[in-house]
Amino acid sequence: MSNDKRIILTGATGMIGARLFPALCERGYQVVIFSRSPDSARAKLPGAAAYVRWWPGESGSWVKAVDGAHAVIHLAGAPITQGLIGVRWTPAYKTEILNSRVVGTRGIVNAIAAATNRPSVLINASAIGFYGYSDSTPLDETAQSGEDFVAQICVAWEREASRAEASGVRVVRLRTGIVLDPDSGALSQLKGPFKMGTGGPIMPGTQFYSWIHPADEVGLILLALEDERVSGALNATAPTPHTNRDFCSILGQVLSSPAWLPVPEFGVRVALGEMADLVVRGQRVLPKRALELGYSFKYPTLKPALKDLLK
Repeated sequence: MSNDKRIILTGATGMIGARLFPALCERGYQVVIFSRSPDSARAKLPGAAAYVRWWPGESGSWVKAVDGAHAVIHLAGAPITQGLIGVRWTPAYKTEILNSRVVGTRGIVNAIAAATNRPSVLINASAIGFYGYSDSTPLDETAQSGEDFVAQICVAWEREASRAEASGVRVVRLRTGIVLDPDSGALSQLKGPFKMGTGGPIMPGTQFYSWIHPADEVGLILLALEDERVSGALNATAPTPHTNRDFCSILGQVLSSPAWLPVPEFGVRVALGEMADLVVRGQRVLPKRALELGYSFKYPTLKPALKDLLK
């Protein structure tokens, strides 16, 4: 029988994991952190029940740690962007992005299958990139997958996670949107020009940005962990996606800086190559399943979310 308080967490030192870890501890869970560098994880996140060396694609002592755990929350994966400015998706890095997700998830699922006392649930990270880029058409969890590079990664990633269902494990595929973090990711890149008074929309400006406040990202993971009704795909996005033009306008209001200087699509594509699609194309993704389950968003609208993060 599994220990209903022991949780395996990968990606604990990342943007989401670092916020999730204390929330799990506050609820009385015994968190076992899987990390490539356990000593570094211990220094950054003291107080875990254990720190176990884990490396995607390799077996080791970490496999035994899965046996008897109540849940596995698997968030690890190489960053899609590495920061937006001046970085391109080289063939080598695209392979790393894919393998860090598919191979890592395969190892986790294989360990679950080998366990005598299997976890009750696997919460596996994914992304709204699953749906591919689209126009203003609303997309919920029933929408079909896309065909671009990021969509193909998400499809392969989720396929590996879903194999755990054959072991009798409830699987939640968490499709996360743009997590608003003032120190990393899209928000940290967008706010810089506004602080210098040169902010503006990234053209064409009509592309939808489906965002989420970190507090709600953590809230939805806790929902997936503790509510047995949650299974399959779960969109982790706020219920009010915005076009890039409106997003930048609201960001300018919060920072008391005008959104007056548009960024031409051509310039973004010259700088970023294929990765430019992340910012010049968009997706209008809605959290239909979360709302059906009765989840109450702490930050359902953008302006209060930005005020909280940038105060």
